[in-house]
Amino acid sequence: MSKLGLSIIELRERLAQEAARLVNEHGIQDYGLAKRKAARRFGIREAGALPSNAEIEDCIREWHRIFEPDEHKKYLAELRRLAIKVMKLLPDFETRLAGSVLTGVITANSFIELHLFSDAPENVAMKLEEHGIAYRNCQRRYRYDSRCTSLIPGFRFTYRGERIDALVFPEKGLRQAPMSPIDQRPIRRAHAGKILKLLSSQAEHELAQKAND
Repeated sequence: MSKLGLSIIELRERLAQEAARLVNEHGIQDYGLAKRKAARRFGIREAGALPSNAEIEDCIREWHRIFEPDEHKKYLAELRRLAIKVMKLLPDFETRLAGSVLTGVITANSFIELHLFSDAPENVAMKLEEHGIAYRNCQRRYRYDSRCTSLIPGFRFTYRGERIDALVFPEKGLRQAPMSPIDQRPIRRAHAGKILKLLSSQAEHELAQKAND
């Protein structure tokens, strides 16, 4: 038992809930930072009590379901539709949606993460310039297994008020997705057609819910 009188399982759940609250209400995007802040708040030092990223993500989903279901669904649909618009501007790079906008675990500070595939990132920059989109260079490190990581270049810009991170993977990267920091499985990616199906499914679900109210 912990000093709070909770079992390790109960403590992990409590910390996951607090970390999810910090992510949602304070805009903390780093799950590791959120769980450490949660542990400090409760005075917890047991390493085994820290929840996994997946547990925190489950609590974020539950938080949205309870506190702001309609707002969350509306904002998620808006971000997904906007992602499709940007993807249509970049048709030559096998553009895919990834990250929280695809999984649906978004907060007010979420952004659209796009994966593009080209052996010449400068071609992506040229296409953005053709569309009159101002950008700045960015990069992100992705893990492929326990030993291999890769620093991926990209471009960050704002489109219709939302932040877009367009990461440019080598062309062969389309066949091998890096590992998700949430569940250590290959990151999910989706082309525009799949996102349209998600939007259609969401709309049908909402209509069914209204019919049952």
